[in-house]
Amino acid sequence: MTEALPGERIEDKSLGELVALASSNVSNLVRAEMDLAKMELKGDAKKAALGSVMFAIAGLCGGMIVILLSIALAYGLVALGIWHWAAFLIVAALYAVLAVALIGIGYLRMKKIDGAKRTRRTLKDDLTMLRKRGDDRELGREGSETPALTD
Repeated sequence: MTEALPGERIEDKSLGELVALASSNVSNLVRAEMDLAKMELKGDAKKAALGSVMFAIAGLCGGMIVILLSIALAYGLVALGIWHWAAFLIVAALYAVLAVALIGIGYLRMKKIDGAKRTRRTLKDDLTMLRKRGDDRELGREGSETPALTD
């Protein structure tokens, strides 16, 4: 019997029964905490899904606004006396210039990525140190100095 009944005294239980009671209580506590975490995460997941749907709809609306403003700009150019095909071509050229500028900025940003230079260098130094230390032991030079691990 690993449960403490309402009328039963804990002091009367053996050490084995007390350990079983404690492990059962810990198990129940962990299980209850896991259930609580699942419920909270399920609620957060629903909120995140709803938020992402709202962002997607806002993105779609933003795209439609850009299209409508582009058409309005083209017709504004037509109102200034530019041929229809030329007005729409000018708007398309503006977007092409914007796209090229954004690609250029993105390329420059990507070029600045280091690729974990310091980590590669320290790993290379560590491997060199380990190889050198292994060579020293093979040659019977146990007491040789090894480089410090601090920078």
